[in-house]
Amino acid sequence: MKSFSYFLFVWAFAFQACSQAPKSTKAMDQLPTSEAEWKAKLSEEEFYILRQKGTERPYTGKFLMHVDKGYYTCRGCGTRLFKSDSKFDSHCGWPSFDKEIKAGVIKETPDLTLGMRRIEITCAKCGGHLGHVFDDGPTETGLRYCVNSVSLGFEKDNNK
Repeated sequence: MKSFSYFLFVWAFAFQACSQAPKSTKAMDQLPTSEAEWKAKLSEEEFYILRQKGTERPYTGKFLMHVDKGYYTCRGCGTRLFKSDSKFDSHCGWPSFDKEIKAGVIKETPDLTLGMRRIEITCAKCGGHLGHVFDDGPTETGLRYCVNSVSLGFEKDNNK
């Protein structure tokens, strides 16, 4: 009988532990608050693009020809930005998407640098520079979110 009671205790404990939502860590909850902290968190190239609004060379990014199903995330904070089914080949040299995963995850700001009129896109959560959005996309949205691969991470969709 003692072993049966022990079994019930272990089973109840395991069931209770498995039913709890995973607790987020301090690293997930708190983003860097200074550029020095960002510089320590990111690689040199990631810092240049995400924090200093740089651009990777065209046709060099790891996600340009990427075709896996899943979610493209912000490299700075992990926020899901685009679903793989919104990605298309625009022949511009950078990964392109026709819509954000949901309204509000990307912030749009006028960008008049380099003598051009463009719309810069940044992650709404951490402010990381992603690229630009243009109104010349070939799909029904008419949009082309042109994004630096360095600004992105990827979460594979294991359901497909």
